[in-house]
Amino acid sequence: MQRQVQLIGAAWGLGGADPGCAEAPAVLAPLAARRLEACGVGTVVGPLIAPAAGERRKTLAVSRLCGQLASAVADARREARLPCVLGGDHSCAGGTWSGVARTLDGALGLVWIDAHMDSHTPSTSHTGRLHGMPLAWLLGQADDPLYGLASGVLNPEHVCLVGVRSYEPEEDERLRRLGVRVVFMDEVRARGIDAVLGEAIEIARAGTAGFGVSIDLDVVSPDEAPNVGTPVSGGVTSAELARALEQVAGEPSLAALELVEYSPRLDRDGATARVALSLLSAALCGTREDPQVLANTVQR
Repeated sequence: MQRQVQLIGAAWGLGGADPGCAEAPAVLAPLAARRLEACGVGTVVGPLIAPAAGERRKTLAVSRLCGQLASAVADARREARLPCVLGGDHSCAGGTWSGVARTLDGALGLVWIDAHMDSHTPSTSHTGRLHGMPLAWLLGQADDPLYGLASGVLNPEHVCLVGVRSYEPEEDERLRRLGVRVVFMDEVRARGIDAVLGEAIEIARAGTAGFGVSIDLDVVSPDEAPNVGTPVSGGVTSAELARALEQVAGEPSLAALELVEYSPRLDRDGATARVALSLLSAALCGTREDPQVLANTVQR
């Protein structure tokens, strides 16, 4: 029997380049719920976790919000639901995957689909933006206890990054030193996203009790999805990534899904929302995708 999906909103942009990403969960959650129900996936709209109005203490606020998100994700899993976290900026990943890790009797694997490495720490970051740091924290590399993690929740051998094309030397050095598998965009083009994502899933599944998928919309070419927190030229097409994500649907060891960095206020024609929904529905509905239903869902 298929698990019920619980949509959880991480409604903040405090950690990113575009604070408008905070609006994404409120926009995407009802659209995603209708889309998933239309393809036969039982869906519950769960909590919307947001900072206090006027919050300016970014690090403290993100730490507190990630704690709340981790509890919501863990609660969903304990109720036998599949958490689908809708960000917000990518700093929410600290909460999503900490929450998943609490519920597993064993190691957690993670497929990180992103144009960036998000593997800075406060001492190496060029911008100080928290959305560029969550993977380092999750790997236990923090030099600041933002998420209250003493040793991280991920082992490097269980992590694979896909689609990277924008990063700094400090991040590259850190991930190479740890032995994390990084599939850069040139390798994706050479091998194809289907093969690359298949390898990434195998890495995340091998020797783990469950695995997750974190999707930053900036992995998609800005020709198709321009309205994201930090767009980067190049990237995969939404159609090829959606097709590849169908491999995830129905995986019994899938522990959670996360999609981040959508900026609704910039998305006047809804094109980037359609990309987001196509990726979510591919990963959660598989080959039951119906383009006409999807098109009808995002008319607004």
